Amino acid sequence: MEHGHHSGMWVPGEPPTWGRMFLPHLDAWSVLAGLSVAGLVLYLAAVVHLRRTGVSWPWWRTLAWTGGTASLFAATGTWFNGYSMVLFSVHMTQHMVLSLITPLLLLLAAPVTLALRTLPRGRGPAGAPRALLLEALHSRFAYVVAHPLFTVPLFLASLYGVYFTPLFDALMSNPVGHQFMLAHFVVTGLLFFGPIVAQDPWPRTLSHPGRMLELFLPVPFHAFFGVAIMMAGSLVVDSFAEPPAGWGVDPLADQAVAGGIVWAFGELPTVLVLSVVFFSWARSDERRARTLDRAADRDGGAELAAYNARLRALSEQQRA
Repeated sequence: MEHGHHSGMWVPGEPPTWGRMFLPHLDAWSVLAGLSVAGLVLYLAAVVHLRRTGVSWPWWRTLAWTGGTASLFAATGTWFNGYSMVLFSVHMTQHMVLSLITPLLLLLAAPVTLALRTLPRGRGPAGAPRALLLEALHSRFAYVVAHPLFTVPLFLASLYGVYFTPLFDALMSNPVGHQFMLAHFVVTGLLFFGPIVAQDPWPRTLSHPGRMLELFLPVPFHAFFGVAIMMAGSLVVDSFAEPPAGWGVDPLADQAVAGGIVWAFGELPTVLVLSVVFFSWARSDERRARTLDRAADRDGGAELAAYNARLRALSEQQRA
């Protein structure tokens, strides 16, 4: 008992329950779900390859990548995706997962570093993928799209620009538009969180305070968007105006739930990212101290001795 809906896009025939939510459902339009499986296989193959060469790779990075690809599959390759076609609350959960949870987990897995370590070096066809990756990272295009003046507005546009304009209904009306929108959510999250999480070589680097600032910039806008959807007295988008008859769904009440989901989701990634930035900040300070200690060991504290001699000379001058 299934019925197609939304011009060629699949919608489950039965109302949502927790048991049905994550039943797999793949069709010709499950592009992101397919990519998530391919991504997982490639990453695991790279880790195994690295291990064989005697280089260890942190287990928690592999875990983060597995979680990231699983969240991508759960949001796009299951009945959940079908329900997101007709229920605003499910769609909003999908949007939040794809733009906040999936990118964070994928970025924590440091896939660029893994690729640079496992792809063959050297000139010629074999070394081409690695060379292309490095070239892309250092390109002018990458520098521009990784800039906060691009990523922060893009992040906000994926909320205000999509739902408060006719754009959302246009994208939802055909499978290509829908896939494009889902991919846009993921890419927006990757571009926004990339320089903040900073586990990989990235076109732009920020200081730790800069990363904290950039992280908090969209927070009030995100919260306000959630509240605006929650408080709206009429339907914000038309796509969810007519949920399947017999499911007992009130579109306006479902929209209020959608707003609450946005509002609640803002906190979670912020806390997670904040702890990542904070720990890496503490670690980098520790590293700097260690580097200075090592330098002192190497030159027998020559720098310190020179400094003390200079202080002695100064105090003698003052006495004289």
